[in-house]
Amino acid sequence: MIEFMNRDFLLDTDTAKRLFHNYCENLPVCDYHCHLSPKEIYENKPPSDISELWLKGDHYKWRAMRSCGVSEEYCTGDKPPREKFEKFAYTLQYAIGNPLYHWAHIELQRYFGIKTPLSVKTADDIYETANKAIADGDFRPQSLIMRSNVKVICTTDDPTDDLKYHALLKNVPDFDCKVLPTFRPDKALNICAEGFGNYIKSLGIAADMEIKTCRDVISALLKRADYFDKMGCRVSDHAFDYVPYSSADDSMAEKAFAKAMNGETVSRAEEDIYKTKVLLALGEKYSKLGWAMEIHIGAMRNNNTAMFRSHGADTGFDSVGDESVAYPLSRFMDSLNVRGKLPKTILFNLNSKDNIVLATMLGNFQSDEVESKIQFGPAWWFLDTMDGMTEQMKALGNLGILGKFIGMETDSRSFTSYGRHEYFRRIMCALIGRWVESGQYADDEEILREIVEGISYYNAMKYFNF
Repeated sequence: MIEFMNRDFLLDTDTAKRLFHNYCENLPVCDYHCHLSPKEIYENKPPSDISELWLKGDHYKWRAMRSCGVSEEYCTGDKPPREKFEKFAYTLQYAIGNPLYHWAHIELQRYFGIKTPLSVKTADDIYETANKAIADGDFRPQSLIMRSNVKVICTTDDPTDDLKYHALLKNVPDFDCKVLPTFRPDKALNICAEGFGNYIKSLGIAADMEIKTCRDVISALLKRADYFDKMGCRVSDHAFDYVPYSSADDSMAEKAFAKAMNGETVSRAEEDIYKTKVLLALGEKYSKLGWAMEIHIGAMRNNNTAMFRSHGADTGFDSVGDESVAYPLSRFMDSLNVRGKLPKTILFNLNSKDNIVLATMLGNFQSDEVESKIQFGPAWWFLDTMDGMTEQMKALGNLGILGKFIGMETDSRSFTSYGRHEYFRRIMCALIGRWVESGQYADDEEILREIVEGISYYNAMKYFNF
C-alpha cells in the first residue's frame, strides 16, 4: 500500500515524479484570481486559531459540514472554535473523493508539519498542535503569502472601491508580492438585482459624475477602469449565470436602464440588451488598456431563499447551471473581434458539459498579437477536483494548445489555500507523465520542462504582463 499523501502523492509514473520534483515543486505562484481581502493582507493580523484560519468565510467547508448533518451554528454561527473544528474533522473523515480532503491535508503538512490524517480520533491533538504552531510561529497573512512563494495576487474589486489598501501594500517593506486589483463590474451590470439603483448612485459618486442614462453608466465605468489601470490592474472579471447577448439598438438599452432606475420590472430580454451594450463598451476599453477579460460562466446562485435571506450570498447555497453557452458567447466575442477590439479573454465554465464548447471556441478568435490570446480558464469551484482539472486539461490538450495554458488560480478567500497550486501541479504532471510513458508524447526533457514550468507559472506571468 502506498503511504498516505507521501512525497509522490498523485505522481503515478517516473516521468510525473521527475517533472514535478525537478521543475514544478518549488516554482513561485501567480494567483491571478482570488477573493482575498487586501485590507486583511495589509493589516496583517494573525489568526486566533486554526478554526478562524480554516473555517471563517469558507463556504466549501460549510457546505460539506451541512451534508454531514452539522448544525448551522457550527458553520456560520457562534459555537466555540474547538467545537467548530471538531465538527469539521468529523465531516472530513467522510469526504472521500472530495478535494477538501486533499487540500486540508496538504495544508496541514505544508504549514503545520502535521502528517497525521484528520478525523474525529485525531481532532483534539491536531487542534492543539496547530494552535501551538500559530501561537509560536508567524501565521500573519503576509508571512503565509511569502512562505507560499506567491509573487502576484489579483484580488476581486468593485469599480467603486478606492483601492486604498492596494496603494498601501505597495510600500510595505520586505513583502515581495504584488497585490493588484481586479475590475469586477457585476453590480453595474446586474440591472435586475435588488439595490441596483442605489449602487448606480454610489458608482456616480466614485466616478465624480451624475448618472442618468446607460451611456452615463458606461462613462463612469470607463473612468473607474482608468483609475484601476493606474493602480496596477491588468485583469477584469465578469460572472454570469448565462452569457447575455442582444443585437438591439442603443435606445432599447436606455429604456431598460430607465425602467430599472424607476423600480419597474425588467424582462430578461431587456436585461440582455442593457448588459450587451455595457459589456461591449467595457470589452473595447479592456482591449485598449491591454487587460485580460475573465468570463466565469455557469453558476446558479442563492438557490436556498431562506438561507439567502438569513445568511446572504456566498455562504454555500450555489450550484451548477445548465444554460446554453455557445451561440451568445460566440456572438459577443465576434462583435468585439470584427472591430479589432476583442481583448485577451479567459473563458471559465462551471458545467463540465461546456468543456468542449469552450475548448473549441478558443480557436475561433486567436491572434498573432498574443500567444493563446483566448484561454480556457482552469477548472474552478465545483470543477476544482481531480477529475474536473484533468478533464479540463484533456479538453484543452485535445482541441487547443495545452502548452500555452496559463494554469491555476485559487479562487479562494483563505490564506493557506495555496496548496491548491501544488495539487494542480501534481495532477498536471501526472497527466503529462502518463501521456509520455504511454508513448503519446515524446520524452524530450527540454520541451517537457518548458511546458510544465510554463503552465505552473511562467505562461501566466507573460500573458498578464506582470
